[in-house]
Amino acid sequence: MNSRFYRIGDVKEQLCISTDTLRYYEKIKLLPPVARSNGGVRQYDDRDLSRLRFIQRAQKMNFSLAEIANLLKMREDPHHAKNEVRELTANKLGDIECHLAELTTLRNELQLLLNLCRGSADGCPIIDRIDLKGIEKN
Repeated sequence: MNSRFYRIGDVKEQLCISTDTLRYYEKIKLLPPVARSNGGVRQYDDRDLSRLRFIQRAQKMNFSLAEIANLLKMREDPHHAKNEVRELTANKLGDIECHLAELTTLRNELQLLLNLCRGSADGCPIIDRIDLKGIEKN
């Protein structure tokens, strides 16, 4: 089987990922040690690219690097890790649902402030409300 090798610049371009990030992933073992040419140039293969795409997609789903490391281990034997993956994903979904609720509250508050600002002849209701919120928390 012929495996194609990609230099770090090729991977950077294909996946829109910085060379520093690629090196970091290798350092923290999200990527196994990358093969090197006789001259020491990193040579990524298709499996490395697949792994990097997996990492990028998991990050977009808001998984932390530690969670992604865990998912990558589970990826090796997904049938036996199914329940663990399911639990991790359910927890992530719960986190996102909480975050969405917080964002919805924030959006509604900002919309209210904009509406108050439009109807105000004096002062700035936005600044006043932000100041008031700061006082309420203390």
